[in-house]
Amino acid sequence: MKKTRVLDMVQKYTMILVLVLVVLFFYLRTGGKLLMPQNITNIISQNAYVFVLATGMLLCILTGGNIDLSVGSVVCFTGAIGALMLSKHLPMGLAIVAMLGVGLLIGAWQAFWIAYVRIPPFITTLSGMLVFRGLSNVILKGQTVSVTNKLFVRIFGGGNICYIGLKEKLNEAGKLVIDENSLQFAKTLCLIVGIIAAVAFVLLTLWSRINRMRKGYKVDSWVGYIIKTVLIAIVILFFGYKLSQYKGLPTVLIWVAIVIGIYSYITSKTTIGRHFYAVGGNEKATKLSGINTNRVYFLAYTNMGLLAGLAGMLTIARLTSAQPTYGQSYEMDAIGSCFIGGASAYGGIGTVPGVIVGALLMGVINIGMSIMGVDQNWQKVVKGLVLLAAVIFDVVTKKKNS
Repeated sequence: MKKTRVLDMVQKYTMILVLVLVVLFFYLRTGGKLLMPQNITNIISQNAYVFVLATGMLLCILTGGNIDLSVGSVVCFTGAIGALMLSKHLPMGLAIVAMLGVGLLIGAWQAFWIAYVRIPPFITTLSGMLVFRGLSNVILKGQTVSVTNKLFVRIFGGGNICYIGLKEKLNEAGKLVIDENSLQFAKTLCLIVGIIAAVAFVLLTLWSRINRMRKGYKVDSWVGYIIKTVLIAIVILFFGYKLSQYKGLPTVLIWVAIVIGIYSYITSKTTIGRHFYAVGGNEKATKLSGINTNRVYFLAYTNMGLLAGLAGMLTIARLTSAQPTYGQSYEMDAIGSCFIGGASAYGGIGTVPGVIVGALLMGVINIGMSIMGVDQNWQKVVKGLVLLAAVIFDVVTKKKNS
């Protein structure tokens, strides 16, 4: 009995164990450079778009293993629109609304054909990938458009001072440098936020467990719960401490945290969230039970467009420009993160925390191999094999359980 419980725990947290082992491997291979404060910040900043897009992609995958191949092109297109508007000195708020609005409209356009005309998602989004990549080239005229709005860049995670509480001042030579007082404040604030986040996590998980027990739901053993909760709290504190050793809390992390929080709640606590799982589990039975499955598909792909718009903002802010080549392979990163994070290739299974673990694993592999000086082509080979291994694990596990 105990052996079965241990095996169940190992199976449930396989990807977390893999993430820990991968981090340990690269930590040793890079001489500890992987966990330097700046590199941890880079993992967050460079993979912010993956966290956002993977969260939206999860909803598409839940509906039956469906994917959206157009997100990279939509990121590029919405980013191009925003960069052009900002370059013409239009109000920043208008540019933000335009990027989110265009992303939402594109998502709704594709969602209509998928949900109500029943054109396969693969074909619809493949078409979108080509269309919006082409339109990005058209409106940018094949050129780079710089993003010079400093407030926009700072809010969405770009530039040198894209950290909460960090400010610049003029030095004696008349150049902008980081203000030391604000730097110390930013570091202290980051440490405080890390402690608050860890305590909040412990209290929320305890409250959730007590509620589930009151309602008669099955829960993990107290030993398993305590070990898991303590380990995650330690990880949160560790990240908070490491970030506080560099420049503090990156503004892009706030956007990522908001997206993760909202969609974790939607998928686990709301009726519509459960509908995504139901459609992926058995669409015919779900439809017979009175659920509007067309609406579920429509919401999944419309939402994907909205998050692509947000990812477009994060991308042009980090790179302080828009180019026709931006967003290439973004869809592969998002899809890979979902499957590596435990989403089923058949739909109906997957969680937002799992997707974040998958995205972190991809990010660690990327930066770890970059520090080691591994050629980018070999990096793609490794990422492809990791993705294949994750899907094989999912398929084999399902066969054993069936």
